[in-house]
Amino acid sequence: MSLEKELKYSILASGSTGNSTYIETGQHRILIDAGLSGKKIEERLQAIGRSMTDIEAIFVTHEHSDHIQGVGVLARRYGVNVYANQGTWDAISNKIGKVKSDQCFEVQPGQVIDFGDLQVESFAVSHDAAQPQFYQVHHDDKSLCLLTDTGYVSERMVGIIQNADAYLMECNHDTEMLRNGPYTWSLKQRILGDEGHLSNEEGAAALISVIGDRTKEVILGHRSQHNNLRSLAHLTVAEELETHDLGVDHDFKLIDAEPDQALGLTIL
Repeated sequence: MSLEKELKYSILASGSTGNSTYIETGQHRILIDAGLSGKKIEERLQAIGRSMTDIEAIFVTHEHSDHIQGVGVLARRYGVNVYANQGTWDAISNKIGKVKSDQCFEVQPGQVIDFGDLQVESFAVSHDAAQPQFYQVHHDDKSLCLLTDTGYVSERMVGIIQNADAYLMECNHDTEMLRNGPYTWSLKQRILGDEGHLSNEEGAAALISVIGDRTKEVILGHRSQHNNLRSLAHLTVAEELETHDLGVDHDFKLIDAEPDQALGLTIL
């Protein structure tokens, strides 16, 4: 397979302490979110044999710090373009510092930004942010869908992201661990609400509704440090998928994203 036919990606970080995904085609290299310090993102890229000098754009999902921490410094240091919708731009303008106007671009929910051999499709989600949206990227006949930071997955979302080649799906918390954990009741209610985060069971249910015969990799992401365990999230999702006759580690790989290290570069 030629390079032009390959879509490559790495989850550089996924969790409540920071989120960033690297995506590469034969002609383009981008990040979805930059929720670590600029230095840490540079280190994660170096760990997979890549460099910020080759990144041409950062697509922002929403304004929470674990998704934007490094956006401003990387944009200024490397002249990288930044894409976000208008609500998110309004919310981050005083958080990321000055970014030159010719590096700032809008991408609204439902819009597709076409780079030639890479298309970035945005879709709205339900989260307690100004105008949250996530992204599905397309290259040739391959697609990667990123979906975290949403309180639920609607039929509309399912229709957009069905049968992707790979998914990063949120499995933020175990409901019982969250209910019995150290968070305040108001914070627990926020996480459990329609503008919060998907539990392990809800992430599994979303995957059951979207996995198709093209799906080759499922990555479980945005795992809470306080209200979940890697083994628990993995086991819960695997059991739910297998109950619905989905061939975990047979038809597709089931992988756990990490907050503190990049996953190896995957080729679709």
